[in-house]
Amino acid sequence: MSKEVIHLGILGLGVVGSGTVEVLRRNRDSIERKIGARLEIRRIAVRDVHKPRRVPVDRSLLTNNAYEVIDDPQVDIVVELIGGVHPAKEYVLRALENGKPVVSANKELLAKEGADIMMAAGKCQLDFAFEGSVGGGIPIIQPMKNALAGNRIERVMGIVNGTTNYILTKMAEEGADFDQALKEAQAQGYAEADPSADVNGHDAQYKIAILASIAFTARVKVDDVYCEGITKITRADMEWAQRLGYAVKLVAIAQEVSAKAVQVRVHPALLPLSHPLASVRDVYNAIMVRGDAVGDVMFYGRGAGSLPTGSAVVGDIIDVSRNLLFGSTGRVGCTCFDQRYVVPIEQIETSYYVRMRVQDRPNVLAQVAGVFGIHNISISSVVQRQVNPQEAEIVWITHRAQEGAIRHATAEIRRLPVVMDVCNTIRVEE
Repeated sequence: MSKEVIHLGILGLGVVGSGTVEVLRRNRDSIERKIGARLEIRRIAVRDVHKPRRVPVDRSLLTNNAYEVIDDPQVDIVVELIGGVHPAKEYVLRALENGKPVVSANKELLAKEGADIMMAAGKCQLDFAFEGSVGGGIPIIQPMKNALAGNRIERVMGIVNGTTNYILTKMAEEGADFDQALKEAQAQGYAEADPSADVNGHDAQYKIAILASIAFTARVKVDDVYCEGITKITRADMEWAQRLGYAVKLVAIAQEVSAKAVQVRVHPALLPLSHPLASVRDVYNAIMVRGDAVGDVMFYGRGAGSLPTGSAVVGDIIDVSRNLLFGSTGRVGCTCFDQRYVVPIEQIETSYYVRMRVQDRPNVLAQVAGVFGIHNISISSVVQRQVNPQEAEIVWITHRAQEGAIRHATAEIRRLPVVMDVCNTIRVEE
């Protein structure tokens, strides 16, 4: 295809849409030289055409009818940045039906409806690019689909949510409790007024479902991904973690178990301070990928925000534009051609941190240790501190054990007369 101008139709001009427009404006000349054609925004669909915008934009480009963008014969590439599943899915499928490749940063759409969309794109031999859906400005989708394609991916582990990482950083470094740190995150614009998708782990759940599907060349359904947020993490847990040489992070993990099975999970974890992810602070994200040939590689940077995510979106636009010019759209399609099942959380094996309050009296340690022993759970270390003359707090670190055994053991320990409360159980990842 010989074109001097490639016309873009953008759906959404919020945080990511504004960042995308700004990156296109700021680096216009450089982008044109890299593609070999000029990019021009032809239409932008928004909810309210009169709303003040973060970036300067020609108001004549705005419409509140998305189909005026999708069905415009002059639009070459549709850029979907509205978020959510509906009507985003319908818009994307309509664009593909109209013969237009699509760029998206919509993690929820990819995690929940990616199979249908990738199938439609493959059928039409069109690009559907989604680098901005995971990790903000961090390049991770394209490296896994291309540069690391020669590897058998064994593990993906990362901090993929900036809001929760900011909260945990404040709790660790300033001694804030969860509610205080959340309020500060909201004041800084790092957390939404309704932060549930972040603090309950669902944002990370969507992202690891996407990464696992690419890593293991098998469709991982988001509902099969175990998800646990950070709302149960307390100041006491942070203090104990630091005392024992750990950092508390919300981690997303996808790990190969066998040729037919994988683990995919999101939850808080204690990481040794020597672990590469333990030093990732504030709103930054980092993703480690382990391949059988390359070994461990790590991608680090700003995991959210207008310009970082806009950077990823524009990178996809450039790639898709090149494919259009050379008649090679749909070159890298869906790679989910294997069938693998996700191992239930009860069957995983890792180490555990268990914190409890007990009566400060003889034989308590023996009673608790006896329950762990009955369930074949070996203890790596135990630390006790006195709370008052009648009460003590004990923290146990186990060797590797099965999750189901830990759950049964802690339930039984709760019923011991000498145990006042099992305050928290957190997985320990090496």
